[in-house]
Amino acid sequence: MTEVQQQVKTAQELAQQSEEYRTAVGKLVVSHAINELHGARVFDEPAVAFAPNPYAKWLTCRVAMEEYGHHCRFFELGREMGIAEERMLPEKTAKRPLSMFDFSLQTWEEFVAIKAFGDLAEILQVEDLLHCTFHPLRNLARMTMPEEKFHHQFGMDFARELIKTDEGKARLQDAVNRVFPAIPPFFGGANSKNNETFRRLGIKLRSNEEMRSDYMVRAKAAADALGLTLPEVPAATVH
Repeated sequence: MTEVQQQVKTAQELAQQSEEYRTAVGKLVVSHAINELHGARVFDEPAVAFAPNPYAKWLTCRVAMEEYGHHCRFFELGREMGIAEERMLPEKTAKRPLSMFDFSLQTWEEFVAIKAFGDLAEILQVEDLLHCTFHPLRNLARMTMPEEKFHHQFGMDFARELIKTDEGKARLQDAVNRVFPAIPPFFGGANSKNNETFRRLGIKLRSNEEMRSDYMVRAKAAADALGLTLPEVPAATVH
């Protein structure tokens, strides 16, 4: 399916590529810049206040710092590519952040569920860029991956603390029931034209459906490890 075999090693070399390739790479960089910033604002930073003790607050601050850092990395890459700064800032662009960020964080259990299951979805998205033909994006994904894995592990570790009591497990299960349905749509629609273009140009590897299917398997394994159940989600968001 890959059409472009040439490896684009720098942002400067991007100018020599087709308009279609430049546009496709730009869409991904803009999307990541916007969503990393918005997610840090609505989930990670507010979660510091919900964290139950100084240790949890410290680690939550680290997560927030790294999420803001992800935005900064994509923002800087976008500037190197010649993307206007306002296109990469949620408050200045018409492009809306992902719908999963519409969830209004109210509890520590919700944040733990978001990190355990939402950041697992982000790991899959980053995985799909690890062999991108645009090397600056590939390198950025490789820098980001260890932090995304830490964020998921953060969620799993604090989930294990919560499930030590029946009350904590019940609160976490309730949070998962409310948080999880917003996550599968994160992978995008089936038969997406953007995704087809990304794969044809060697920017991404897998279809939205393939990534979503993989995610559902991994999410169930994570839930099983915690003794939790995942709520049913509409079939259209899974297939």
